[in-house]
Formats: sequence, C-alpha cells, structure tokens
Amino acid sequence: MPRPKPVVLTIMDGWGQNPNPANNAVAMANKPNFDRLWKEYPHTLLRTDGPFVGLPEGQFGNSEVGHLNIGSGRVIKMDITRLDDLVAEGTLGDNPAVKGALEHARGGRLHILGLCSMGGVHAQLTHIMALVEAAKKAGLEQVFLHCFTDGRDTPPHSGKEYLAELQAKLDELGVGKIATVTGRYYAMDRDKRWERTEKAFNALVLGEGAKATDAVSALEASYAAGVTDEFVEPVVIEGVDGKIGDGDTVIFANFRADRARQITLALTSPDLETPPRDKAPKNLYYVTMTEYDKSYPFPTVIAKTFHENVLGAVCEAQGWRNLRTAETEKYPHVTYFFNGGREKPFEGEDREMAASPKVATYDLQPEMSAAQVCDIVLKGIESDKYDLIIVNFANCDMVGHTGVIPAAVKAVETVDGCLGQIEKALEGKDFAWLITADHGNADLMVDPVTGQPHTYHTTFPVPFLLVSNDKKPLREGGALRDIAPTILGLMGAEKPAEMTGQDLRA
Repeated sequence: MPRPKPVVLTIMDGWGQNPNPANNAVAMANKPNFDRLWKEYPHTLLRTDGPFVGLPEGQFGNSEVGHLNIGSGRVIKMDITRLDDLVAEGTLGDNPAVKGALEHARGGRLHILGLCSMGGVHAQLTHIMALVEAAKKAGLEQVFLHCFTDGRDTPPHSGKEYLAELQAKLDELGVGKIATVTGRYYAMDRDKRWERTEKAFNALVLGEGAKATDAVSALEASYAAGVTDEFVEPVVIEGVDGKIGDGDTVIFANFRADRARQITLALTSPDLETPPRDKAPKNLYYVTMTEYDKSYPFPTVIAKTFHENVLGAVCEAQGWRNLRTAETEKYPHVTYFFNGGREKPFEGEDREMAASPKVATYDLQPEMSAAQVCDIVLKGIESDKYDLIIVNFANCDMVGHTGVIPAAVKAVETVDGCLGQIEKALEGKDFAWLITADHGNADLMVDPVTGQPHTYHTTFPVPFLLVSNDKKPLREGGALRDIAPTILGLMGAEKPAEMTGQDLRA
C-alpha cells in the first residue's frame, strides 16, 4: 500500500476568531506566523457551539466535545443533551440508577454533589434541581446538597445568583438543605493535587471549613475577601448536619468525568493515602451521572456510547502510524476523547505527553509546557515515520480561564511561536498542515455586559487553515465534524459511512 500524504493537525485550544478586537487576547497578541499563514493559505471558519457539535442551542463548546467531534467526524449527541432530555420529559426520577439511589436513601440520608452553575460543561443546575424534585416525589426528607462553585465556565461572581436560585427552589419544594459550598479549584481538581481534594473532602465528610449561616452569605464573604467562585475555600453551613457518613447515599450530578474522578476516589476508594482512609465513609451507595472510569463499579444514569470508525480506527485499518501529543491538561483530549471515548490506543498510535507545570494558576506561567510539546512534534516530523501527527497546545484555553489579559496575550504569542517552529520543520517536506481550534476562550477576556473577567469559553467560530501545495479555497459553513473527513481526503482514503462530516476542500 503506497504511503499517504502525511498530515499534521495542530489544535490551538481556546483560540477563537472574535471579530471584535476589544479585550481580545488573540487580536491583541503579536502573532506574525499565524497572521502570515492566514494571508497566504486557504482558510475558513468552523462552528464549535450548540447543535453544530451536539450541544443545546447557545451552549459554547468545550475541549471534550470538540475533540470528540473532530476525531469522530460526526456530530455526537452529548451527555448534557441526553440528560436535558430526561429532565424535559420528567423521567429523571424513573431512571434505574436514580431510582435505586432514592430507594436506598429511604429512611436515610441522600447527598447530591455537583457543580452548581449553568455553565453546561461539567454539570447543569437544572439537573441538580430535577434530582431534588425526584427525591421529594420519593418521599425523602433528609436531602443534603454539596455545592461546588464554578467561575471558570461562568462569570467569576455568578455563583451567588446560582445558589440563590437553588435555595429558592429548595424552599419551594420544602426538601433539601445546602450543607457545604466549595470552589471547583478544590472539589474538582484533576491533576493529582490531592491536597486540594483533601480540603473539599474534609468539608464533605468531617464538616471542617469556614462557617456561614447560608450559602449566599458564604459567597458574599468570599467575594468581600477578593476570592471568586472558582477558588472559594470550603464552607460548612451552620445548623445543617450534612456530613457524608457510613451507609449514606450519594448522587454526583457532574456528567463530565475528568474533574469528577479525584473527589469520587477520595470518597469511595480503599487505596488512597490522601485523604486518610480511616476518615472516609464506609459502604456508600454511590451513583454517577455518567461513567467516570470503566473501573468504577457505580451505577450510572446514562450509559456510555461507543463510536465506530473514528479517525483513529481508520488509521489502524489503513496501517497508518500516528502520533498524539499534548501536555497533561489536554492529553486525554487528543487520546481518549479524540478516539470517541476509547482508552486503549489503536494499533499504530503512539502517545507522548509533556507534564503541565505545577503552578497555582496558569497566568503565572502562560508558556505552560508548549515548548516541550512542540519539541515532540518536531522530533515526530523529523523521524519521518508518522503519517499523521495530532498536537494540542493548551495555552490559550488554560490561561484564558484565568481572566488575566497580559498572560492570555503571552499564551497566544507562545502558541504562535510554536507554529513558526512547526512551519520551519515542514519546509521541503510533502506534508499537509491543518491549523484549527476546538473552541474559543482567549478571544474574549472581559464580559461586555458586566465588565467582569470573562473566564469561560466563547461561541465564536474558530480558524481552520490548510497549509499545503494545494491552494484551492475551502468552503464556508463548516464545523468540527468536517476535520476528519478533510484529513482522510488529503490522505487519499474514503471516509466511513459513520462520518457525516464533509471534506472542507471546496
């Protein structure tokens, strides 16, 4: 079989194309390489939001959704949409996993954990409210809510409104008490910073933390101290005995797995050192919205879906060698998510990761580990053994989440520097180079309505460039689903029937 035209796919995470230059780190940055490539080569814009990627109308995309769509070459109905359907139909309480939890909690205590916002990336407040409604319908009286505050996929001071809305719903139902409030920085760490997880655990299980009379006043005190939603230190609500104890029932309302695993292990695993196991509750009845890990034994509200004939599977069938690389923060996205939710590498798929820097927030080191990731790409190109190289640069997204404009500008410039190095490495080689993003973030750093830092993703389209000898124009109206079919077209292979995306070459 003749070797295909090799392709490099560069995903600039969080690099959106916002036409307004105001508070737009992408527009503010000095990015000579991207600007020159944009002028010289065929380009178009791709949608990354709402129904274009299997999300509800108006919902911005995210890295999980983006990489699933890119790697599968189709629109995938996302977990949030599937759960929204259950809530809209009024059948969430009839779901076997939820029903089992409610039955187990009868006469006992039910704890609902989750990110209390309408960010739609990890959880949705409406799902949490629907679980409380189901608990009331089941006749439960002891229902405790452990609220994780967002400020990353939502404005940094929006948590107060969300918790007020939740409290109003609890008052209306006459069931449920908010027991703890904790910023996602602690409750939803995913990078093995177990000291953060332990602080959240201590509030949930031991009742340790700052004290407040109610959830809203907890956030007001945090704001007064200059601490926004994401970083709220664990708070225990006075007069509410909501500690998670032996034999209790827990429903974790987050549907995205990556930031739900550590706190889940802290509560359920016998094998951790931190937090200490002698403090962990025993015999919890634990239910999760989705499958957080295939090794976890918990009932799930919705089953995992498997996607056949994703790009990685086609590479395997064709005998193509491919390299996946990113730094820690985005490594699952170019591997697990890109492969349609498959943990195991396909045949011929190599994976190399650079460790993300251990800093409190990435504005302190906006370069992150881009240089190391870039080196892996350069070596992969030089080796001449790969037919496809897929790389993610995390900077624009991870630094964009901090809301710090100078750092976000530096992040954009860092990625642009990597583009220059990749371009140089490809000189004289017969490669096709695709440059794109999975969603925007750094392209809007201040909320135009509130004036608060804009720390979450945008719904603006993302750039898509084809750097090759073929200067044929690219069509408009595309979305992330069209990238894999374009790659296969460049490499001379038919796209499988499951891929509903179309080659972007006009």
